[in-house]
Amino acid sequence: MNGRTWIMAASLAIATTAAVPRLGLSQARSGYLPSGTIDITTILQAAPHKGDAQYEADRAIFRATRHWLGTPRGDLATHDVRSDPATMLGAFSCALGVSLTPQAAPKTMTLIGKAAIDTSTQAGTAKNYFKRDRPFVIDKGPVCEPLANMTGSYDYPSGHATWSWTWALLLAELAPDRSTAILTRGRAYGESRIVCGSHNASAVEAGRITASATLAADHGQAAFQADVAAARAELAALRADPATPKPQNCAAEEALISKPIL
Repeated sequence: MNGRTWIMAASLAIATTAAVPRLGLSQARSGYLPSGTIDITTILQAAPHKGDAQYEADRAIFRATRHWLGTPRGDLATHDVRSDPATMLGAFSCALGVSLTPQAAPKTMTLIGKAAIDTSTQAGTAKNYFKRDRPFVIDKGPVCEPLANMTGSYDYPSGHATWSWTWALLLAELAPDRSTAILTRGRAYGESRIVCGSHNASAVEAGRITASATLAADHGQAAFQADVAAARAELAALRADPATPKPQNCAAEEALISKPIL
């Protein structure tokens, strides 16, 4: 997958602010998994329904987190709405310890782009299967992104959480010595969807399960294994190169994402 193909695939895979996955089966086949390898609608628990304890917990969490908007944590959540490749690399730069661009790490981008098509396809299938309303449809409250961005897209699982956990798991595999920081940032990125008010807490957790389950299946594919090896070597070389830029303001970010949102 060359740079242009990656951008096209990533744009499809994230389609983002409305619903990360709006992929058809033909698009999904440009990932790693053969058709029918995994069915996330069976793996995930059913989306919470009115009267369930989790349904009421989600409502309480939505109401309890509206105060973050207009604070630095709310600003981070607003920034995390963007999920193009360059922004995602920036989001994980402190965790990785280096600042990268898609152009500087094409093999890493190939791996993430193809794997994200698999995870996003599963997320989109589950969204359309469960058809759960987003939290601001159930309870009134401010959100950090335009409602038009989410029109026609359901809550469960969160596409952004699926996308960010895909990035976090893969980057942690490529740079295991940085895995704690990487996975912490991935967790915080998912929590940004709760802070933003775009998704329920259960939808964020379902997004992480969707990414984890799909990537587990990806690991059985020879093409995936080969791309992991190539990306690992590429990232190791970039991290070892003194010319690779270093991120700034990392202490402030670390302090921000270490605070519980509840």
